[in-house]
Amino acid sequence: MWIKKRKEDLQINLTPLIDVVFLLLIFFMVSTSFKKETKITVNLPEANGEVAEALPVSLDISVNKSGEVFINGQGLLNRQIATIKNAIQASSLDPKTPVVISPDENAPVQAVVNVMDAAGQLGFNNIQIATQQPSEDN
Repeated sequence: MWIKKRKEDLQINLTPLIDVVFLLLIFFMVSTSFKKETKITVNLPEANGEVAEALPVSLDISVNKSGEVFINGQGLLNRQIATIKNAIQASSLDPKTPVVISPDENAPVQAVVNVMDAAGQLGFNNIQIATQQPSEDN
């Protein structure tokens, strides 16, 4: 006498598979770096003068044509002197470090003055403004 065994329906439980897929998705999202490379485009004003050699260590401050301030390539939240001072202090502790300001030729003068004022209040006295040689067309 044969006893008939009840044949069970085979089912695959997808819950653990979905959990593993979500964990892999989260892992790849977290481990992937979303580094946003920004290049600040600044058209320097023109001036006749000697071409200076690049300084080995300097604090580079850029001001674009809309007046936004960038310290060593990092943008600031606003143009207030207090914000600029905090960013300069975070970037350089030595007031003897040369400060090179690279303003766009159409940058608001007030933004450039704010940068110079903030650096001066922190004791930086070696402040330079970057320019470029006039083109042959002019």
